[in-house]
Amino acid sequence: MADPFRKFRYKVSVGSKEAGFSEVSGYDASIDVVEYREGNHVTTPRKLPGLTKYGNITLKWGATDSLDFYNWFKDCTNGTIKRETVAITAIDEKGQDIASWTVKEAWPTKYTAPDFNATASEVAIETLEIVHEGMERTK
Repeated sequence: MADPFRKFRYKVSVGSKEAGFSEVSGYDASIDVVEYREGNHVTTPRKLPGLTKYGNITLKWGATDSLDFYNWFKDCTNGTIKRETVAITAIDEKGQDIASWTVKEAWPTKYTAPDFNATASEVAIETLEIVHEGMERTK
């Protein structure tokens, strides 16, 4: 049996841009359950598949002078929703792609600026939450 993938080596591309993020989380999918009771079943309803729902993805990165992701969010606040394909790829120790997830029709729904504290020594982190309309494991 092969070794499991490590979660600390990955890359993320948003549209044509590839960027480094300190954390990527929240990409999940679930199917709603629709319960249906037939007249001849007294106590047990049937369970049917309903809508598929996808969780929001959160991207976190160290603040720099780049405004690319902030501007993507800002454009959405002005009514210009630019949907992108997001690819999240796990990388092995040799730098080879070993697993990939593709997220379709993504756009930002929330931006969080870093908080600052004069007594702290951490990196300032920006956060972007994106919504999407589907994901697929491609590798």
